[in-house]
Amino acid sequence: MQPNYISPAPWSLNGNGIVLLYKFPASFIEEYGFLEDFQKRGYKAGIGAVIMMDYKSSGVGPYRELLFLPGLIQAEGSLGFTVSKIYVSTYDSARSGKRNWGIPKELADFKIEKQPDGSCNWKVKKEGNTFFEATVKQGKIPIPFTSRILPLTRIIQKGSKHLLLTKPAVSGKANFASLQKIYAEQDSFPPVQQLKPLATLTLQKFLMKFPVALQLGAPLNTRTPFAFG
Repeated sequence: MQPNYISPAPWSLNGNGIVLLYKFPASFIEEYGFLEDFQKRGYKAGIGAVIMMDYKSSGVGPYRELLFLPGLIQAEGSLGFTVSKIYVSTYDSARSGKRNWGIPKELADFKIEKQPDGSCNWKVKKEGNTFFEATVKQGKIPIPFTSRILPLTRIIQKGSKHLLLTKPAVSGKANFASLQKIYAEQDSFPPVQQLKPLATLTLQKFLMKFPVALQLGAPLNTRTPFAFG
C-alpha cells in the first residue's frame, strides 16, 4: 500500500476474536478508563468489554487489534458503546480508523500463540515492553450470533469536527470460553486483572461491515469542557 494510505468507509472485515464482557464499576472507569471529555459527559456505565481481534481481511488488509469498551454513553440523543483505548498492529489501520470513525487507534506489536492444551495466548507490546497478556481456552459448542439481535451494536466516537455514530453489522459463530490468565499495565491499558469478567467468548470466522459514520450534533469547537463526576 502507499505511504499514509487511508482506506475510506465502508469496510468489510472477517476473522477471529475474543470478547471478555464486564460490568465495570464507575470508580474503576474514573480511575483507569482513559475517558475523553465527550465520554465522561455522557457516560452511562452498563456492560463493557475487552476485545481482541485477529482480522484476516479488512479495508487495509490483515491486522490485529486490542480494544477497551468502558460501557455505554449518550450523546445528542443517541446511545451507544464507545472505545476509550485501542491498539492495532498496522499503521494503515490506525490512520484509517481515526479518519473514518474517530477511533483513537495506537500502534503496538502483537503475538498470538496456540498452547499445547488448545488455549490461545495473546501478548501486546510497545517499545519492546509487554503491557497486555491474556490466555483463553475455547469451549466446544458453537452458537450462531448476529448483530440483528444485539441492537446496541453502535459506536460513538469523536471525529475531527463532530461526534460520530457508527452502526457496524456482524455475524458468525461464538463459543463460551474460559479465561486462564490476564494482565495489563495500567499506564497503557485498564488493569482488568482486578475484575472478574461476566463471560468470555471466542468468535470464529465472523463477518463484519463497518459503514460510513454519521455526524452527531453541533461541531465540537462549540462545546464546553466537562469534568468526570
